Amino acid sequence: MLTTNPHVLLEIALRTGAVYLLVLIGIRLSGKREVGQMTPFDLVLLLLLSNSVQNAMTGPDTSLTGGAVAAVTLLVLNYLVGELSGANRRLRKFIQGQPSLLVHDGQVIESHLAKEHVSMDELQRALREHGVGTCKEAALAVLEVDGSISVLKYEDIQPTATTHLNRRRFLKKN
Repeated sequence: MLTTNPHVLLEIALRTGAVYLLVLIGIRLSGKREVGQMTPFDLVLLLLLSNSVQNAMTGPDTSLTGGAVAAVTLLVLNYLVGELSGANRRLRKFIQGQPSLLVHDGQVIESHLAKEHVSMDELQRALREHGVGTCKEAALAVLEVDGSISVLKYEDIQPTATTHLNRRRFLKKN
């Protein structure tokens, strides 16, 4: 029931670390929308993925100690990745990605929609959720790193702002 062989426990920790990195990279490559908004398909995939990698982490060891070592390794790695990505901008960009501009000055950026796998329906739904009727009414729409879409309306831009969108808004009025 309890494994006391330190070599077996070290092997479990190393296997768990390798699987953690593989899954982390796989999730990161799947895109922001996959992580930010889980569908029933995504939930099933996540459950099956966790079940499929369990044996890769612990190998033939099914002991309580082996499972505890795998769990602690995952928690420690997750903590370390969080700490390192908080302190290192380059690592944070790799782990989390960057926000993507979807609408700029009322114009949809089709190439960014395609790259991020965001449909026009999803963009329009996000605009409606923010009280914007059409893309033309949006100064900016951004796909955030968490998968949500934030929208900035022209009226939300302060008159004293020095952004080019504010200057363009007032030039259009004149």
